[in-house]
Amino acid sequence: MANQRPKRVGIIGVGWGAHVQVPGFRAATGFEPVALCARTPDRLERVAAKLGIGQTSTDWESFVTRDDLDVISVATPTVLHRDMTLAALAAGKPVLCEKPLAGDLESAREMVRAAAESKLPTACCFENRWNPDWLAVADKVRSGFLGKQYLARVSRSASYWHPSHPPQARWMYDRDQGGGYLAGMLVHDLDFLCSVLGRPESVCADVRTSDPVRELPDGTTLKITADDTAALLMRMESGVTAVLSVSVMGAHADHYRLELFGADGTIIGDGDLRSAAYSAGAATDAGLSTLIVDDREPAHPEKLPSGLAGHASRAMALMLEDWLPAFDGAPSSAATFEDGLLSLAVIDAAHRSAEGGGWEPVQM
Repeated sequence: MANQRPKRVGIIGVGWGAHVQVPGFRAATGFEPVALCARTPDRLERVAAKLGIGQTSTDWESFVTRDDLDVISVATPTVLHRDMTLAALAAGKPVLCEKPLAGDLESAREMVRAAAESKLPTACCFENRWNPDWLAVADKVRSGFLGKQYLARVSRSASYWHPSHPPQARWMYDRDQGGGYLAGMLVHDLDFLCSVLGRPESVCADVRTSDPVRELPDGTTLKITADDTAALLMRMESGVTAVLSVSVMGAHADHYRLELFGADGTIIGDGDLRSAAYSAGAATDAGLSTLIVDDREPAHPEKLPSGLAGHASRAMALMLEDWLPAFDGAPSSAATFEDGLLSLAVIDAAHRSAEGGGWEPVQM
């Protein structure tokens, strides 16, 4: 791969696609973002000029068929993922698709089937697995550090939908458009736990919208159908119990915590949504000590932006480098469309449970 020219990437979406994906592709070896596609011409041209990308399009249907693009990255609102991905695969293009994989479970199943039939490289963008802390935690768990695993617990809190916080983009409040924080935020933790602990077999959950109507600054009202709070209890096939919760309804709330308990050891992470301190200790130790994090860097770290975008872009660049072998038919550790489907199957079971189903099976 070292002597091959970089794969030319076309990115659909200039929100996350511009802020995180473009620098992520540039920091990784083997890829070059060369074209952007979005539906709003003015914003598209403004973003493209800022990023130094000369090729643009407002027509995604023709964009995914272009001969001068080797890879299509779908970074649009969730409900658009299915159609764009299926069209790109039909055009013979490998696809990277943002999480959540699709707006509904059946669409995700179609995407998985299409990816398998195409035999093309595909991946779902769960880049948080490549955060330095999570790489270190994953190595610890897979090495058997915990011994017999007992409990995994994750909680996240934020103020994004508290009445004191400015409104977010309207689509984020609409469940039919892929909004909500179970699929938008907690899904990363869900995916990570499944990647290190195995598959869940059943879920008992509450998923709710605390304030179904919000008054906007212009005097209009916004009807909210997406979730702001969720609590999931999962039974894993391995016998582990997993507890996950998220709420974006807390004033001044900005907290994250991870706990992994086993017969032989404990791992704990605690902090805010941007950074956390991790510690670990064997049962025979006197206590917990700082967990040494993974110091791996992408090929071109100098191309990463600063701040939170840089943190996400760094993780994405590492993910892309681990996806690259798939283009030569070799094994890859990148998250698959099947991983994306699994997370949506858990979310679907959680919603069924919250509607009165009690314990619900995870149905792929």
